[in-house]
Amino acid sequence: MQLDQDFEQLATERPTATRRDPEQVLHEVFGYESFRPLQGDIVREVVNGGDALVLMPTGGGKSLCYQVPALVRPGTAIVISPLIALMQDQVAALRELGVKAAFLNSTMDMEQARATEYALTTGELDLLYCAPERLIQPRTIELLHNASISLFAIDEAHCVSQWGHDFRSDYLQLSMLAGEFPGIPRIALTATADERTRKEIAERLSLTQARHFVSGFDRPNIQYRIAPKTNANKQLLDFIRAEHDGECGIVYCLSRNKVDSTARMLADKGFTALPYHAGLNAEERARHQERFLREDGVIIVATIAFGMGIDKPDVRFVAHLDLPKSLEAYYQETGRAGRDGKPSTAWMVYGLQDVIKLRQMLEGSLGNDQFKRVERQKLDAMLGLCEVTSCRRQVLLRYFGDDLQEPCGNCDTCLNPPETWDGTVAVQKALSCVYRTGQRFGVTYLIDVLRGSENERILQSGHDRVSTYGIGTELSANEWKSVFRQLVANGYLRADPEGYGALQLTERCRPLLKGEETVWLRKDPVQKKTSSGRSSSGRKSFAADQIVDQAAWDHLRACRKALADNQGVPPYVIFHDTTLFEMMERRPRTIEELGEISGVGAAKLEKYGETFLKAVAELETL
Repeated sequence: MQLDQDFEQLATERPTATRRDPEQVLHEVFGYESFRPLQGDIVREVVNGGDALVLMPTGGGKSLCYQVPALVRPGTAIVISPLIALMQDQVAALRELGVKAAFLNSTMDMEQARATEYALTTGELDLLYCAPERLIQPRTIELLHNASISLFAIDEAHCVSQWGHDFRSDYLQLSMLAGEFPGIPRIALTATADERTRKEIAERLSLTQARHFVSGFDRPNIQYRIAPKTNANKQLLDFIRAEHDGECGIVYCLSRNKVDSTARMLADKGFTALPYHAGLNAEERARHQERFLREDGVIIVATIAFGMGIDKPDVRFVAHLDLPKSLEAYYQETGRAGRDGKPSTAWMVYGLQDVIKLRQMLEGSLGNDQFKRVERQKLDAMLGLCEVTSCRRQVLLRYFGDDLQEPCGNCDTCLNPPETWDGTVAVQKALSCVYRTGQRFGVTYLIDVLRGSENERILQSGHDRVSTYGIGTELSANEWKSVFRQLVANGYLRADPEGYGALQLTERCRPLLKGEETVWLRKDPVQKKTSSGRSSSGRKSFAADQIVDQAAWDHLRACRKALADNQGVPPYVIFHDTTLFEMMERRPRTIEELGEISGVGAAKLEKYGETFLKAVAELETL
């Protein structure tokens, strides 16, 4: 049976008896010289039998925090993961390193599952990945009691939070691990949790006595950019063509229909763009995800159903065509860019209709008052990031309790500080127009009244005779849209909860109407045309910025791709781009020199060393 052969092969590749120190495992297995900040402390805590709650940004090295202890402590580490794709991806990567890893999930037939269970109970596995719904089954609990368990790792631990954006009810039952397996260390990990969510994770997983390890949330390699939505498709095309042509990215949309239409639009323009949402059958979703992981330059257009735990390091951009519901969701989704630490972009366009739609969805939800209050606060924080005139990164990090002392210099508001203007009079006109027309109309109609349009609808309603008719000709229609967007975003106006997009006054606007407050508004930037291959921010892609010998780079990537196709794994499982880049720069001539390159562990050196030494030698003839 294939699984038995796999386990037997892995057992011969690396001895099981030795219990090495963490630094030795890090170097020999994973090919890294030293731990990143906090990693070493977390690893030692778990190796010594302690519990841990870990908050570390995407790409910060969370997986090593339980994978290294799993190879140091005796027994099998059980990793609870919410997604099948994540399990398969990580198991494939670990096996390439010579680690004895497997998963249990619904894709396996009975024979495969039994082979994996047998390998667990006979001590043949270092790590076993399992979905929470499978773990909590009585049969699985009994199986674990018959095995030697080294630790439990609960990945994507924010899924336990009922206030969170990725809540999964099965996670709530994982607290039973403390009672069922006392004395076995547990480590919960997430990239996204504010202080309230961290407390909730600790309580719901019975980790109130665990040590908390909170790494900084900053991802300095990601450039955050948010622009007003004018023509979303054209804006997206201009952005990709100018900065990320031929590179891998993710585009998020709120609805399935928009996902499909955006993917078609990009494909029609010559990009390899694939849709991903729950309306597609499981086979098509799996096929699209597989192509995204294994091919270069693929763009996935998706709802938020895509991406959690995806370990692809070279996603160069994440684009949002619709406003996320919270900063947690925004941070989680944008964090899928640049896991390799190279320059990447988090780009978003949003408009008034996004705000209105999300406000209506929130108010029309079935949640209780407390739920709606929390969700309003989350949406307000998201809108605050969009409309801020200071450093966006400081605002984003402050939300998660992280303090950035100086402006980052790598977001749009730092690179091109927005202008502000005294909008007090314009705001009074806008609010008065909403009131004079009966609080029954949407923004397009209100702008027509303010600008004195003579369309038939206004004339029939008699609104050409209200005092606010024609008093707003000093601003263009787009400038008025900006005014109304900021009034809704800042809570001076609200969308009618019954629907139809009608705008209504809130209590907060009283001081403005009475002239007791001054309002400064953000001036939307004028969109500038970009020259070919360059962005308005002056950025270039990682490849254009770093690769000085394109032929050499392409040759090493082709070598990696051939090996990956032969092994049936994504190329980055063989070596990350950063490892290839170091090979190209250092040009190793011996196995010893190749082994000194970051990311080249003992197993990969033995498997691929001669192949890559030959490929590096061939660079001299290109």
